[in-house]
Amino acid sequence: MIDKLTEIIQQTLKAIENSQKQIFEIVEESRSQYKMIEEELQRIKKRTEEIILQVDKLTKLEKDIRYKLMIVNKNFREFSEEDIKQVYERAKELQLQLMMKKNEEQVLIERRTEMELRLRAARESLRKAEKLMSQMSIVLGYLSGDLKNIYGQLEDIKEKQYLGIRVIQAQEEERLRLSREIHDGPAQVLANLVLKTELCEKLIDIDANKAKEELKVLRDVMRGSLKDVRKIIYDLRPMSLDDLGLIPTVERLITQHNEMSQIFVEFKVFGERIKLLPVIEVAVFRVIQEALNNIRKHSKATRALVKIEITKSTINVVISDNGIGFNREYVKKADESGGYGLMSMEERITLLNGKIDISSSPGKGTKILVSIPIDIYGEVQHE
Repeated sequence: MIDKLTEIIQQTLKAIENSQKQIFEIVEESRSQYKMIEEELQRIKKRTEEIILQVDKLTKLEKDIRYKLMIVNKNFREFSEEDIKQVYERAKELQLQLMMKKNEEQVLIERRTEMELRLRAARESLRKAEKLMSQMSIVLGYLSGDLKNIYGQLEDIKEKQYLGIRVIQAQEEERLRLSREIHDGPAQVLANLVLKTELCEKLIDIDANKAKEELKVLRDVMRGSLKDVRKIIYDLRPMSLDDLGLIPTVERLITQHNEMSQIFVEFKVFGERIKLLPVIEVAVFRVIQEALNNIRKHSKATRALVKIEITKSTINVVISDNGIGFNREYVKKADESGGYGLMSMEERITLLNGKIDISSSPGKGTKILVSIPIDIYGEVQHE
């Protein structure tokens, strides 16, 4: 009976994996279609602007020639027959050109409207396809993953299911973000490098100096790509968290922030420096990292403070700034599209049985209070 159930589950997982591959292909096709429509729309918009300028110019010329025609008709004895003929022919020519350009303008406007509707529909299709892919990944991970260690400390089955799904969803969203970042960054650069190296191979025998110049460009591009790759690796998980611990890693993060930004961030630590569970250290680091990003991008502050306090039972974090603040309801709506990361902060802390309070209002700065129990698994290690 057990073997039969195992076989059924394996077949189900295989079917889901195949469906996941098909959905991924649909997403890629939708993304390609969306990009193609977007590029076509931009071309149509540019052409429409050009035609509108031409119509405006012809309208002015046609108006001038009609005025001249009126003068000729009124004082026809003062003009020769050839002059009158030229004015009439010019008027007829401008009217014909104007009519043709207006027709072209109308066609382009209708085409532009049609493409905008198609772009909107393609965007919606892409959104639904990406959502479906994420949901399918969650189902696959949930069915195939071993969640016993996570569920062991929970009593309510609904909370177990919700926690497992949220963890997997966060992983899949991070993978999707990472795949896009690699696709748009290093992958594009590497593809360009292949073309550049082929060009250099051909140039070596033809123009050695030109080949050297291209190689120098290649070197700079590779350095930039290496920097991007290192940033992606760092964003996934700073290795210094394992090597040095939470406090030195946060100190390094704040030092880098102060070097790149005009907003000075002060860092304070209170309590005994103990080695926390990796999941707690990562959560605290990510919250501080996201908060500093928001301060740099949105706050318009001049100073900020990050304070960490470690007690026997909790780690408490305070992040505050003297910036312009924000309306929580407005930011909550914007955050649904990944703008501020507040939902991500709250989810991270909630999954660790912690508490987070974000207080802000326009013109009064922002303050984030975080408290996480450090013994959620009954483990605390001293450095």
